[in-house]
Amino acid sequence: MKRVLSLLVLSLVSGIAAAQPYPSRPVTIIVPFAAGGPTDIIARISGEYFSKALGQQFVVENVAGAGGTTGITRGAQAKPDGYTIMMGHMGTHGAAPALYANLKYDPAKDFTPIGLVAGTPILIVARKDFPAANLKEFIAKVKDPAAKVKQAHAGVGSVSFTTCTLLTSQLGAKSIVAAYRGTGPALNDLVGGQVDYMCDQIVNLVEQVKGGSIRAYAIATPQRSPALPDVPTTKEAGLPGYQVSAWNALFAPKGLPKEIHARLNDTLVKALDDDATRKRLLELGSVIPERAGRSPEALQKLVESEVARWNPILKPFAQQ
Repeated sequence: MKRVLSLLVLSLVSGIAAAQPYPSRPVTIIVPFAAGGPTDIIARISGEYFSKALGQQFVVENVAGAGGTTGITRGAQAKPDGYTIMMGHMGTHGAAPALYANLKYDPAKDFTPIGLVAGTPILIVARKDFPAANLKEFIAKVKDPAAKVKQAHAGVGSVSFTTCTLLTSQLGAKSIVAAYRGTGPALNDLVGGQVDYMCDQIVNLVEQVKGGSIRAYAIATPQRSPALPDVPTTKEAGLPGYQVSAWNALFAPKGLPKEIHARLNDTLVKALDDDATRKRLLELGSVIPERAGRSPEALQKLVESEVARWNPILKPFAQQ
């Protein structure tokens, strides 16, 4: 009889737990880079809204390594219950398949896409005392082997690696390369003058450019950014062929229950309509997607198109 009662109690408790609305405990957002970088910043801004809207803490966990693929691999292997999600981006879900022959996930098949959070234009920046007054002079330095120009990036497969690889391949140039475990550490060394230049998402760079701790030569978009209106476009500065923009998006492991999937996407849509959240993202130079671009279906198409776009460009740099 006692055993029967115990089983009944256990069943009742399990049933009550299962009936609790999502989320009933804190949710982890895996950021696959060190703290302080653009993906980390966007995750924390959006996570704050999710915490307020859903009544549970959405806690960022930084899992850096291998150009972001270490953290994304952990996220892909997590239980698909909505308590582990991840902030991926162009590098982890677009460039990585071309760069990592033994990648342990398929960006288009091993995730439940939640939605696009923000587009992030790319800036070409250098240390504040780099000896070039404009983009044309900067290009001349990068192309000059005698200058021994040193480039920083956040790891093979990161946005900073991918976009600078595109730049140097277009210029036919080679740089001394310094790889870091995230954009935050790379930017610290750029500010400190230990490296010469990098290509990175505007979200990470606005305050440093405004404060004069680094120099911005151009933004790789058709229009100037309202966040940095004095920075010319690459077309204006003399490099019209260099047009590239990154993005950040939320993903969950494959197999996420439909009701949880719907709730997370709905919260994201509302977050990007929230005045305070929008203001913070826009001040950093982010481009907020229109409502149609925030759907899981739109994100799935974006991932598939990015994989196809970057594969031929990055295959020569593949890691074995």
